[in-house]
This record gives sequence, structure tokens and C-alpha cells, in this order.
Amino acid sequence: MTKTYIMNGLVEKMQSPDQDFRYMGLNDLLLEIKQDPNSFLGDETTENKVLRQVLALVEDKISEVKNQAVKCLGQLIKIIREVQMEYVVDKLIDFSAGKDEELRDIAGLALKTITAELPPEGKIAVKACQKLTPKLLGQLQNSSTPPETLIETLSILSILISRFPGYLVNLEVQPIQVLTPMLSHSRPAVRKRAITTLAQFLPSQPQHFVELLNTYIIPGLAPPSNLEKQRTVVQLIAAVARHSPHQIAPALSQIVPSILKASQLDDEELRESSLQALEALVLRCPSEVTPFLSSVIQFELRGGDDDEDEEMADEDDDEDELGDEYDDDEDTSYKIRRSATKLLAAVIATRPELLTTLYKEVSPVLISRFGDREETVRLEVWSTYSVLLTQTGVYGGTPQSNAGHTVGGKRKREEGMEVEETPYSLLQSQVPPLAKALLNQIKSPKTAVSNLEAGFSLLHKLLTALPGSLANQSAQIIANAKSVLSASSRSSSASLQVTCMAFLALFFSKHPPAVYASQLESITPFLLQALAEKHPRIASEAFRNFSALLTALQPVKSGQWVERVYDEAVRRLSNHDTDAEVRSCAEDTIGDLWISATEVMKTKDRKEWEFICRTTGRTDGAIKVVTKVATKVEIDDHWVNGSVEWVTTLLKKSGRAGKVEAFNCLDALLRRYSEIPVDLPAGLIPTLKAYITPGDILLLGSALDILALLLELSPKATFPEVERDILSDVYGIAHAPLLAGAPFESVLAFFAALVEADMQIATHVVPNLVSSVEKAPKSEASLTNVAKCVGQVVKAQRAIAAGTIAEFARHLKATSKARPSQVVLSLLVMGEVGRFIDMSPQHDIFNQAIERFTAEQEEVRTAAAFAAGNIAVGNLHHFLPVIVKMVENDQEKRLLSLHALKEIVTHCSHGQLETVADMLWTPLFENSENQEETTRNVAAACLGKLTTTHPARYLPQLQTRIADPNPATRATVLSAIRYTFAESPTPFDELLGAVIMDFLSLLSDSDLTVRRLALSALNSAARSKPHLIRDHLPTLLPSLYKETVVNPDLIRTVQMGPWTHKVDDGLEARKTAYETLYTLLDTCLSRLDLHEFLNHVTAGLADDSDEVKVICHMMLFRLAQVAPTATAQRLDDLTPPLEKSMKGPTMTKDTVKQDIERAAELQRSTLRAVAALSKISQPGSSPKFDAFVATTQKSPEWGIEFRELVGA
Repeated sequence: MTKTYIMNGLVEKMQSPDQDFRYMGLNDLLLEIKQDPNSFLGDETTENKVLRQVLALVEDKISEVKNQAVKCLGQLIKIIREVQMEYVVDKLIDFSAGKDEELRDIAGLALKTITAELPPEGKIAVKACQKLTPKLLGQLQNSSTPPETLIETLSILSILISRFPGYLVNLEVQPIQVLTPMLSHSRPAVRKRAITTLAQFLPSQPQHFVELLNTYIIPGLAPPSNLEKQRTVVQLIAAVARHSPHQIAPALSQIVPSILKASQLDDEELRESSLQALEALVLRCPSEVTPFLSSVIQFELRGGDDDEDEEMADEDDDEDELGDEYDDDEDTSYKIRRSATKLLAAVIATRPELLTTLYKEVSPVLISRFGDREETVRLEVWSTYSVLLTQTGVYGGTPQSNAGHTVGGKRKREEGMEVEETPYSLLQSQVPPLAKALLNQIKSPKTAVSNLEAGFSLLHKLLTALPGSLANQSAQIIANAKSVLSASSRSSSASLQVTCMAFLALFFSKHPPAVYASQLESITPFLLQALAEKHPRIASEAFRNFSALLTALQPVKSGQWVERVYDEAVRRLSNHDTDAEVRSCAEDTIGDLWISATEVMKTKDRKEWEFICRTTGRTDGAIKVVTKVATKVEIDDHWVNGSVEWVTTLLKKSGRAGKVEAFNCLDALLRRYSEIPVDLPAGLIPTLKAYITPGDILLLGSALDILALLLELSPKATFPEVERDILSDVYGIAHAPLLAGAPFESVLAFFAALVEADMQIATHVVPNLVSSVEKAPKSEASLTNVAKCVGQVVKAQRAIAAGTIAEFARHLKATSKARPSQVVLSLLVMGEVGRFIDMSPQHDIFNQAIERFTAEQEEVRTAAAFAAGNIAVGNLHHFLPVIVKMVENDQEKRLLSLHALKEIVTHCSHGQLETVADMLWTPLFENSENQEETTRNVAAACLGKLTTTHPARYLPQLQTRIADPNPATRATVLSAIRYTFAESPTPFDELLGAVIMDFLSLLSDSDLTVRRLALSALNSAARSKPHLIRDHLPTLLPSLYKETVVNPDLIRTVQMGPWTHKVDDGLEARKTAYETLYTLLDTCLSRLDLHEFLNHVTAGLADDSDEVKVICHMMLFRLAQVAPTATAQRLDDLTPPLEKSMKGPTMTKDTVKQDIERAAELQRSTLRAVAALSKISQPGSSPKFDAFVATTQKSPEWGIEFRELVGA
């Protein structure tokens, strides 16, 4: 229902002669519409009346009223009728074409507002685009339209095309045909705006680009064209490269040489535009620009230096002839040098494969420009060199050892030896001129704060990339640092002091003390002064400096500054108002004082520990410090006692945070005791008892580790307490199925320590373990865990072995009426015990295990294979021939016999396997031809382990089977070679390196299973032995990339009742291919062509499989860290598939809960990737991505989580 009375009242207000009433009328209307859009709708007459009045106020004389009217139109355009929208658009177009300049401006603002506020979905946006665009284009075609209006109109068109590209396609008048003539407008501002708008329209109208290229761009670069047109064309190329690089990329062979030629003309604006265009092409068309990179780099180096030389010569002439009359404002050549430097930064950031070339050709030139007289250029040069150092750290390999670098600056070199030129070796040779040029720029007290901060940041980057490289410059570095630190810490220079001290801390930690020992006395007073500063970041960095010094100078026998640092740290720790970061740094420094200046600290009263070991507030830093001191310092039991009490108090607190670290600290403290106090176990065990619960498996493992340590260090005092309070709880947990990995290893260690602490307990532990698992519900009972515990007890106390074997063996006899669970447990125990005890005297037990191979229950059969294999480990020559014979002759028992062999191969030592390898090799290979995948996999695991025992003998045998016509054999070979990667020793690598490509050549095999296993082998090699495949990647990557493409021939339709379902047989291989790409990103980054790599990641984001999408999201997260510049250029290409993943599932009647949960997981994965990408996005360079991020931030469902991820 229309609230006519409210609307009429608002119209009366808006018609008031009082400007305040008019403003409030508009404001009230705005609030009404925002609260309830329906309050405006209903009575068309009233709607028109309100709308006309708002439009009338656009012409108001008062600016505030006009602006408020524009805001109202922005909200009204979302809800008004189509006829009303046409009226608003016509009226505003008329206003914008009028002669009143002020009205033109406000009309332009109103049009911008309504186009920006149009809802992206719905009919209103379509209608608005259809009505508004032709009128805007008509305004552009009108020769009488003022230039200012043209600029506003072009801006509005830019908003429309960026927000609604799909709605501006089928227009009567083509925008490209209207916009192209605007490039010849007499006003430069109009031309520049037209260039941007035209470039934005080209992606949606690709058919017009070829015409534009042939009729305007290529001819416009030719010599007959005047300078003004050439500037415009070059600027257009840069804009097109940014908005639709795929269109301009094929024409680069014509465009780049023409740009390079045109830029040789004596015109500063043209040269600047040429450099900017080349930068855009380097960033956006990486593959196509590759052939021209050398020319581009040479052009930049030549051009930048020429301008610098000319400028310096001009400056000298002016100084000679005009004295003080030279005016810096007249010089604009710095713009060319700045653009040239940005071009170099683009090349450096996106071309890691050129690092060595860049160090040879570009680095010396950049160093020569460190002293550019224009500050903006100078900072750009430093920033570019910082990018070079960052790329070196990521892609440059391993830094060379600086052990040969002495304080005097001489490097040891063998005469006649040629040192391979690597990025690091080239950087090392360029450090002296680099450091000299940079330090000269920051030594003057008059140097601007921004320059000093940038200079120290660059030095920090240099030391991070090449530790120990500034030894020769220590005197000048300390002098410059003193100059900075001597200034008062005003807020303007606080950031500078923090940057300077952060570099100093790194300098102290990355150089031997002899380098800076002579300057230490002069710098420490300033660092001590900084310790007392109120600014928390300055004080924190000062503490970090002293921590670095203490670590480097260890051991520190004396020194006045040590006393001062200690006193200041204690003062800060004793003050409850101390900033959290300062407190954390002070705690670290106390720890370093105890480690490095132990003798000095032992003379103190130890008050610092009262303030560090507090039980309120954050304690994570204190835990770390106490752990460090307990581990590294010989300290008395009194201190250990106090610390144990404190940690025990922390463990009694609720919550999980910091508990793992607290247990680690307790472990270090207990090991530090010279002798465990008799009363300590009784006091500590009640606290530990609370953690003996399956509620938190990780903390359970930590608590059991402490108990095992107590049983080891103080068995007499600990054992009674454990037996009384703890043992029954451990019995109840030992059989928990969730207990696995490290926590279960802690359970085993606990039982071993328990049995060794008291020899009598072993006879009770085994029956209690069995009793506990028998009482437990079947779903909560892991017989495997119990068997391992029994095995551990027997191993620790061999005296009970015979009794244990006899007890469990009775369930295996043919006459036994034992339950299946008892049989399974008995078999598992026989396996665990038989592994380290020779059971040949009890040969009948082995036979009983073999007989169970034909049992009805699968768990009994599996346990029997486990038992047979492990009993054989105890005496290979007695039992192994029996199992091998079954593999060869007994079809029914073959698979289980192979499983038994796998147990043997897994648990035997290398020495044992070498003696029996020949016996196993042939039967295993015969079974590799089996079409049954399970059988093949077991055989392959054994073959892989055997290969490592005698690689020179067995590797060639695997290699010869690569060409076997049977795909099953080839598949087994690949599985076997994959198993060798995990544990093979270095000598094996040498043999494998020579033949690995023969195995990986199966990436091109005709059989899909073989290709998938070859991909899996490549993935394993990339993770475990990347050095073997790095040099072969150019050969391997084409096959790998091929497997990431969906193959329609492998998609089949399956009928499932009334439904049809598509099955992609190539999905597993495709997932493995993407997993391999992710691994290569971690281990072989420097050998990847990132631009091609990104193409396949982008394709994977649109894959039908959610699992492939998630892997691609993980790769994007990583790429944002290691290749931010290259990845940032693709953000708009990445946006559509990311948006699609964020939309969630389409709800239908068939949608089930699992579908919703799966979609939510995919959305979270997408969110993490988008959050990482948003941190590398440059404002304005990726409008689609920026809009997507803005929408995500406002999302009621994901907005909060997204903002947390970005802030993390």
C-alpha cells in the first residue's frame, strides 16, 4: 500500500523556500526508500510527482540540496517504473548537454550515480542500459557537446561496460565506431578518457578490434603520422593490453618493433607512453612478448641512461651559465626514467628464468641509477632492485657459502678455477658497488625520512637474500645507523628507527662478531637509549637487537650493556602496563641473557622469573623462553622446581591453547633435573591424569610421554602412583581406534617404560589389555592396537614371551572354540611377537596361521597373513620358502601370501632382505602381470623395497619391463619405482637419475591406468627427489599439462534406474596431474614457465570436479606468495570461475545435505584463495576482481569470514 500522505508531505518539504526543509525532505525520502522500497510504489501519479520534484531539485541553487537529490536518484533508479526511468535518463541527458556548467556537472554526477547503483541482476539494469547507452553515444556524436560533458559521458560509458558488458552487445549504433573518432579530439583529456573507454569496450566486441588494428593502430605508429597521433596510438595499445591482452597479443610482432622505433623520436611524452605500453605488454602478454624481451631491455637501459646523461649534462651547463637560476620544474625527463624503471620492474617480477641475464645486464645499470637526482625515480629504482632481490631469494637456488669471506674483504679462490655464474655469485660480485652507492645516499643527515627508510629496507632485503654480504661495509653501516638512532623518536621518524633497527638486528645475526666488534661500543649507547623509549615498536626492536647480539657473541662474560639490558628488561616485565609485544621481546631477551651470559645471570637475584612465570595473561612467550633456557643452560634444581610448579599450574587451567607447548616445556624441565625430587611424581601425576582421555588425542600423547619420562628418570617414586591412578585409564584407551600415529607411539613408549620400571607388572599388563578390549563395544575396539601393546610389553620384558605365546596360541588350535575376535587378536599378537622372537620351535603356530588363510571371516584371513609374514621375519630361512611356494603354486592363497611377503619386505632390515631378494624377485614379478589391481599393488610395494637392496642388479630388470606389452606389468613397474622414492639412499639416486626418464616416458602410454600411475610416480619424484627431474621438466611438462585437459572420449553415461549419470574415467588421472602441478610449485618453482602454468590453473578452476578446483585454489594461494606480479595480471581471468564456485549449489528437490556441505567446503576453499589474491591486487588494474571482492566483503554469509582471512 502506497503511503501517499507521507510522500505528499515530503513533496511539500522539497518545495519549501527554506533550503534546510528541502534538504531534509530529500533526506527523509532517502531513509524511507532504504527502509522500505514499497513506501514509494503504488500510486503512479504520486510516484511521478515525487520523481519530478527530485529532478527539479537537481537544478537547485544550493549544492547540498543538489547532492542529496543525486543520492535519492541513485536509490530511486532501483525501483522506479520503466517509463519513469526513461524520463529520468532523458532529463539528465538534457541537463548534461546544456550550457549551464554547474548543471552539467551535477547531471554528470547524477548519471554516474544511477549507473553505479543499478542492481546487477534484474530487468531494470537491462532496460537502463538499452535506454541510456544510445543517448550517451548520441551525445558523443554531437559536435556541439562541450569537452567537459564528453569526459563525463565517456566515464559513464566506462561504468556501464565494466558493470554490464553483456547488456551492451546488440546496439544499433556500435560504441567502437563512435569512440574511435574521439581519439582525434583536439583536447588531450578527452582523448585519454576515450582511450580507456574504447579499451573497455573491445573485450565485448572482438570483431571490431581487427579493423581498429589495421586502420588505426598499425598506420598510426608509422612515420607519416604526426607526434600527437603516435602518442595516442601508443597509449591506446597500453590500455588494450590491460583490458583485453588476448586480442592484442597476436599482433605484437608488428606492434612492438613499431613502438621501439617510434620511441626513438625526440618527444618526451611519446617515450614515456612507449615505456608504459611496453610495461603493459610485458605484464599482460608474457608469452607473445618473449621474443622481444632482449630488445625491450636494451631499449630501456639505453633510454634511461641517455636521459640521465642528458639531464646531468644540462644541469652542469645550467650551473655554469645560469648559476642559481636553474628551475627543477622545467625538467620532466624524470618521468621517462621512472617509467623505464617500472618497465624493468615488470620484467624482473615476471621473468625469473632471466635472473642470471638480469644480473649481468640490468643490475649494474640499476646500481648506477641509485643516486638519481629526482627522489621519485630514486625510490622507484630502489624498489625495483628490491624486487630483483626477492626474486633471487625465491628462484635463485641456494646462496653460496660465505665462509671464505674474511673481515678484510678478501674471498678465497682457487687459482685457475672457474666459478659458475649463478644469480647469487653475480650478486656477491656486485655487492661492493651496490653497498657503496646505497650507503652514500643515506649517509647525509639531511636525507629525507622516506629515502632513509627505503634505503634500510633495501639493505635488509640484500642481507636476507645474501647473508654475510655486508662485512666490508660495517663501519659505514654502524655510522649511518647511529645517525638515525640519535634523532629523537618523533612520530614521523619512529617508523624509520624501527626499520633501521630491524636491519641492524639482521646485520648482527648474519655476520660474525669480528666484523662489527670494533664499532659495538659506539652503537650500544643508542640501542640502550631505544630500550627505554615509550614507543612500543622502537623498544621491541631494541630488545631484538640485543637478542641478536647476545646470540652472536655467545658466550658473553661481562659488559656494562649486559647489566643495562637486564635491568631494562626486568623493569618492563615488572610493569603491568607494558605493551604485549615489548613484554614478549623482553622475555626473549632474558632467555638469551641466560643462554649467552650465563655466568653474569647467575649473580642476579632471579626476580625476572617471577615476572615471566605469571599465570594470567598470555603465557606462550614465557613457555618458549623457559623451554629454551631449560634445554640450553646448566641451571640448578631450585629454578627447575619453580618452573615445574608454574607449568603444572598452567596445565591445570581449562582450555587447549598452549598446552602442547607446556608439555614440551615440562619435558625439557624434567630432563634438566640433576635428580628428580621424590615427591614430584605424586604432585604431578594428578594433573596428568586429567589428560588420559580420548577427548584430545594429541594432548593424551603428550601426557603419556611425560609419564614415560618420569618412569624412566624416577621409577621407584613414579611406578606406584602410575599403577594406582593411571594404569586403568590407559588400559581403557589403548584399544581406541582413533589412537594412531605419534600419540599411539606414546602409548607404546609408556608401556615399555612401565614394564622396565617394574619387572613384575608385565604378567598383569597383557591380560588386563585383553580384558579391556573384550569388554569394549566392537566399534570402539582396535585389536591391532592391543596386539602392538602386547608386542611392546613382551619386547621390553622377554621373560614373559613363552607364556604369552602359549596363552594366545591355544585360541589357534583346531579344537579351540574361540570367538573370531579372539582368533584375530591371537594372530595379530603372534605376528607382533614373532617379528623379534624366533618361533621355529613352535612351527605349528605358523601352520595354524596358514590354515586360517581359508577362514570365512575376512578379518581372520587378513590377520593370518599378518601373522605368517611377521613370524617369517623372525626366522626367514625357516619360514620364507613356505610362503614363496604358496605364491607360486597356490592360486587360492596367493593374494594373502603376497600380503605376508609385504609384511616380510616391510619389516626386514636391508641386510636380511639382501640374502633373500633373489628368492622373492621372480614370483613377485610373475604376479605383477595379474589383472587384479590389489595383487599388483602388493607385488609392486615388495618389488620397490627389494630394488633398493641391490639397485645395480634390480633397477635394470625393472627398466627392461617398461616396454612389456602387458599394461599390468608396466603399471607394476611404475608402482614399484614410486615406492623406491621414499626411502632410497643417495647411491641409489645416481643410478636412478640415469634411467628415471625411461620410467616417466610412460606419461605418454596408451593405457589410462599406466598414465595415471606415471603421473603418480612423477608426483612422488617431485616431492621426494626433485633434483632428479628438474632438468627434465621441459620434456615432462607437455605430457603433464595434456593430462589436465578434460578428454570427452573418457566420459560415459551410466543408467542408474530412472536417472542417467555421467562418469569421467579420466578424472583420477586429471586429479593426479593437478596434484603433481601443486608439488612442482613447491619443489621446482624456478623451472616452471609461470605464464603457461597459470593457464592450466585457470582452466582447472572451471573443472567439473570440486576436488580439482580445491587443488587449484591451493595453487593460487601459493602463487600469490611466490609469484605475486605474474598472478596479479590474471585476476580478471580468474574471477568468473571463482565467482561461480562462491555461488553455492542450486537447490532442487533432489538436493541432499551432503551436497550442501560439499558446496560449503568448496566455498570456503574459494574464499581462502580470494583472500590471498586480494592482498596482491593493484587498485584499478583488475576491475572485475575488485568488484567480486567488494561483493564478497558485503556478503551476509561470507563477509565476516572473508575479512578475518584478509586480516590474518
